[in-house]
Amino acid sequence: MSLPKRRLGDLEISAIGFGAMTLTQTPDSDVERGTRAVHAALDAGVTLFDTADVYGPTAFDTPGGYGINERALATALRSWGGPLDDIVVATKGGHTRDGLTWWIDGSREHLRAAAEASRERLGLDVLPLYQHHRPDPRRPYAESMAALRSLVDDGIVARVGISNVSLAQIRLAADVLGPALVSVQNEYSPLARGSEPEIDLCAELGLTFLSWGPFGGMREAKGLGSTFAPFAEVAAERGVSPQQVALAWQLARSPWIVPIPGASRPESVLDSVQAATLVLTDDELARLGAGAAGQS
Repeated sequence: MSLPKRRLGDLEISAIGFGAMTLTQTPDSDVERGTRAVHAALDAGVTLFDTADVYGPTAFDTPGGYGINERALATALRSWGGPLDDIVVATKGGHTRDGLTWWIDGSREHLRAAAEASRERLGLDVLPLYQHHRPDPRRPYAESMAALRSLVDDGIVARVGISNVSLAQIRLAADVLGPALVSVQNEYSPLARGSEPEIDLCAELGLTFLSWGPFGGMREAKGLGSTFAPFAEVAAERGVSPQQVALAWQLARSPWIVPIPGASRPESVLDSVQAATLVLTDDELARLGAGAAGQS
């Protein structure tokens, strides 16, 4: 199956990605079921899979147990049996973790060691997309960006993304990294719309905006609440899920957006990918509060 495509630097990727965090991170995670979800995504034409070195169980079983999610994703991808030539695995570095506590380390030394470890765990010669997980408040952001630039120059990383960033940080990263910078990953959902300016800047600079948490807790919302009510109403009229409407709303917001919903069940994957071909009307978008830039 083929999904509509969007740009990621010099690549084309599926308009809907796969957030792999839920393969191992949630309390009810089931790696075998998650593997079936990965296979369902591959069968459906998903080509972008997003992970991170610190994603794992709620508490690591062993000290320094980084890469649990990366290994689970890599194993699931390799066990599919089909060609993986067009698959883009995006991982992240810059966080450290001690059990339940997450820390930040944006130093050159940590980012290089983290990237090399991720490359080994994923079984890749070059990381297709390496994302700086979060700015380190203890050091200048330019220092972390220069560290990522050196990873590209040394052939460890092919492309760079940044995450959880402001407008100023995006501009600074673009200055330091040049064409090596291809994406920004921030939270964006019906509930969390604070990254609207960053989405517009990404369109201006030709950067892909990868939206994490694109449902905004919709699955857990009691009665979907006032924020989600228009999405539920449009979904009922269309005979689709509110989650599909949320993803289609994002795709309509900008041709540079690629949502990366998390999924641990094949059924969730199959529901999400249908949003790539769900075209919302101008009236529906107005009801959802979208300043749509047009479907693509």
